[in-house]
This record gives sequence, structure tokens and C-alpha cells, in this order.
Amino acid sequence: MKKLWGGRFTGSAEEWVDEFGASISFDQELAKQDIEGSVAHATMLAACGIITEAEANEIVQGLKKLAYQAEQGELDYSVKLEDIHLNLEHHLTELIGPTGGKLHTARSRNDQVATDMHLYLKEQVSDIIILITDFQQALIQQAEQNIETILPGYTHLQRAQPISFAHHLMAYFWMLDRDKQRFSESLKRINLSPLGAGALAGTTFPIDRHKTASMLGFAGIYENSLDAVSDRDFILEFLSDSSLLMMHLSRLCEEIILWTSQEFQFIELSDAFTTGSSIMPQKKNPDMAELIRGKTGRVYGSLIGLLTILKGLPLAYNKDMQEDKEGMFDTVKTVRGSLKIITGMVGTMKVRKDKMESSVKNDFSNATELADYLASKGLPFRQAHEIVGKLVLTCIEKGCYLGELPLTVYKDMNSLFEEDIYEVLNPYNAIDRRNSAGGTGFSQVRAQLEKAKNLL
Repeated sequence: MKKLWGGRFTGSAEEWVDEFGASISFDQELAKQDIEGSVAHATMLAACGIITEAEANEIVQGLKKLAYQAEQGELDYSVKLEDIHLNLEHHLTELIGPTGGKLHTARSRNDQVATDMHLYLKEQVSDIIILITDFQQALIQQAEQNIETILPGYTHLQRAQPISFAHHLMAYFWMLDRDKQRFSESLKRINLSPLGAGALAGTTFPIDRHKTASMLGFAGIYENSLDAVSDRDFILEFLSDSSLLMMHLSRLCEEIILWTSQEFQFIELSDAFTTGSSIMPQKKNPDMAELIRGKTGRVYGSLIGLLTILKGLPLAYNKDMQEDKEGMFDTVKTVRGSLKIITGMVGTMKVRKDKMESSVKNDFSNATELADYLASKGLPFRQAHEIVGKLVLTCIEKGCYLGELPLTVYKDMNSLFEEDIYEVLNPYNAIDRRNSAGGTGFSQVRAQLEKAKNLL
């Protein structure tokens, strides 16, 4: 098969060299976008008088047939033709004859592939934003059912203070909202057209770049042809945004894994998102949560990989940049799959309210309430902190908890303690009283949920 750029060459590479240099095994993913860009380009060429209307119509009709064949999986791709661009041009020429060769007038594969990736990410990022919103809805639904479900709050993975389980879940809602903002902001950079920049220097043909940009739904064009074909910032930004999103999903998955363990027993996952063991019949493993946690590393790797590829490249296009696509495709697949799985997993999980509440009653997570109690009566907080620390030590020595100490012990420690101290120590009251803005108090959580629902 003759290469479409072969005029300069008298020899040809061996098959294994062609395979090493080809990208068609993965960039066929861009067939839809490549055809869309070609339709716009051919239409513009005719409008500018570079090819005739009849030629443009013939090309566009041929491209539409190829689009249908590609959608049906009926197109064969050849490594000899390297990439999706040359493969589609070859199929087009076979379909309509020599007129197909006019499509590449005033265009290079450099601006063509950049255009394809802009179109691809514009669609995918928009879909990811929708999937994030779906997950936020699942978090809200679980939170609404668990406003007064009491959970130990942790720092250093040590019990710290009692909180509302809804409050804990909503922390992830707001993380996701920032993720959504980042993806939405990135669309401003994605939504630019490099088409018409040529190989690096523009073209001598009287093209209309704004027309193709408008036809493809872009908000504008790259103002510098060198920048247009060498820029991969929009992919890096997507990979960075995806890394942050996956980090947030991974943190929640880590907690889900802990909460399903025999040591916690705070939640139970649906059978749809767990697996068993081939040797231990009793096992119910949170494999989907573990996979999301593990797949986070793949997304990080794609980001670091592309940053490393680009760091030493001179302008404009270099073959190294062919390595920009597989990580992008893999990240899209990983992020979309992870969001769908975690939405189902959180939406269907069973919350063990009894286990959460009993764990709060058998710890010292209400110790801060005692310090606040004394501080509210005028004692400097540092002194109150020391007194409560001694009370905790007393409990440890006696093998009991703060609520089980007699009032006389409290009085001996400080005369400011009164009978109402036991109401203060109640975990429910401890949570309900924390009504500072954004706090875990039940009224604050309800207000937070209303804001969240209004956002969506």
C-alpha cells in the first residue's frame, strides 16, 4: 500500500517499524471527530472558492458514508496508513475517487489531530460533568436519610468528635462541586479551534478559520498557528482535573472499605458492588471501591507521563506528541467508569445506624464538649483543656467513660461543673449544639442540604 506522503521517499520501512510508529490502534477512537472536522473543512474550502461546491458535496457525502460505516464498525484500518487521518482519507479516495485527495488542501495532520482532540474532550468533559452531578445527587439522597445518624468523626484515624453522618457525606459533595467547577472552567480552553493552522505556519490559501470554528461549535480560534498545533495544555488540564477528582473518589472509597470491615461495620454494600473469595466462603469484599482506589494511580500516571513528554519539546509538532492520546482515552474511560460505579455503590449502601451510634457512646469523642463547657463559664480554654485531659486519664484508669463518672469527681476537679454536664456529654446534644456556619449541627446540615439541592 502506497503511503500518502511517500513522494519524497525511495525506500520503505519494515513492517515492525511501521507498527512501532503507527497510532491507528488507538486513535481510531477519534474517527467521529476526524470526520466532523473534515466535513467542516471541506464546506469551508468551497465557501472560500478553493474547491468547487460540487467537489465539496461529493466529499461531504463520502464522509457521511464513512461516518456510518465507522459507527457500525465496518471500516478496516491499516497500520501501513499510520493513523486515523490517513486511513479515512484512503477510504474516502477509494469511495469517491481522486476528488478525495482535495480534502487535505490547506490542512495538515498537525492541526487535524489537535482539532480532533479538542472535539473529543469537549464532548467527554461535558459528559463527565453530568456524571459528577449524578453522584452528587446520590450523596444528597443518602445524606437526607441520615441527618441525625451519629458517626464518630476522626482525625489521624483516631476518634475525635461526634458528627452527623450526613455532614460527613456532604463533605464529598462540596469536593465534587469544586471538581465540577474545574472541569467547567477547562471547557473555555478546550473550546478553541486549531483547524487551519496547518503544519505550523498557517497556509497560503484564503481559508476562513472562523467559519470552521463556528461550524464545529468552537467559541474561537487559536491566535497563533505555532501554539495551535503544539498546545496540549488542554489535555494536561483535563488529566489534572481528573487526578483531583479521582483523588476525592479514592478517599471516599478508602472510608467505604474501612466502614465495611468487621472492625467498623458502619455500612453494608450491595452485592452488586462486592465479590466473594475463591477459598473463604464468608468473605464479602469491597472490590469496586478498591478498584477505584487503585485506578486513581493510572490517572496520575497519565498526567505525569504527558508532562514529562512535553517538558523538552521544541515548537511546533514532534512525533513524541503521538503519546498524548492513550493516556487521555484511558483517563476518560477510568473516570467515567469510576463515577458510575461509585454513584451506584453509595446510592445503594445500607447504613448501620446502630453500629455508628454505639461506637460514639463508647469513646472519648465528647471530651471537647467538656472543655467548651468550662470555657463558656469563663475558664480559659487552655486550663479547661488540661482539666478535661486529667478527667480522661481518670476514666482510663477506672475503665469507664466520661458519662459514667459521678458528679463528685467532676466537682473535685473544678467547681464549675454542674448536673447539666451529663446533657452536654450526650453525643446527640454535642452534635446539635455545633451550629456555627458549616458545622455539623443538625440545623446547619439541613441548611447545607438545601444549598446543595439549589446548586444542582
